[in-house]
Amino acid sequence: MTVERATLGGGCFWCLEAVFELVEGVSRVKSGYVGGAAPNPTYEQVCSGTTGHVEIVQVEYDPGVISFGDLLEIFFVVHDPTTLNRQGNDVGTQYRSAIFYEDEAQRDTALEVIQELDRDGPWDDPVVTTVEPLVSFYPAEEYHDEYFRRNEGQPYCQVVVAPKVGQFRQRFAYRMKSASREAGGV
Repeated sequence: MTVERATLGGGCFWCLEAVFELVEGVSRVKSGYVGGAAPNPTYEQVCSGTTGHVEIVQVEYDPGVISFGDLLEIFFVVHDPTTLNRQGNDVGTQYRSAIFYEDEAQRDTALEVIQELDRDGPWDDPVVTTVEPLVSFYPAEEYHDEYFRRNEGQPYCQVVVAPKVGQFRQRFAYRMKSASREAGGV
């Protein structure tokens, strides 16, 4: 199996992680920080909005099962790419909508998808998602791993994360891992 990576920021990484863990062809989702100057930032530092880093997920996937473009389609459905530096009540540059590309093919695909969305997408406002080269990835602390799965009863998870997971399940049921695999983890 070939494994490629997509590095995406669209608000709180707990939301994106919860969605991409369900996607057929995705073998791993890791929350982390990208795009800033501070080396080895902590969650608290990134949340302060002073590091320049974005909360992201790094998605490892099999391109024989799902393409980078298909992952971007999911990404653009489960967050609002038209709000600058915010997703709902999460406000700051650390929550900006961003795609961090690893090669020119990813960059070109991301730019094409954004252009199509601006032309034909469901929003009146333009897409403000940035497309930036991936320079350094800093993994988030382990307590962020599988956050939604382990904390479904937490108010933030119920109010913010669960609706995004529901939106994915409704719109992309055909992209979901089988129930037996989902129950056993990613």
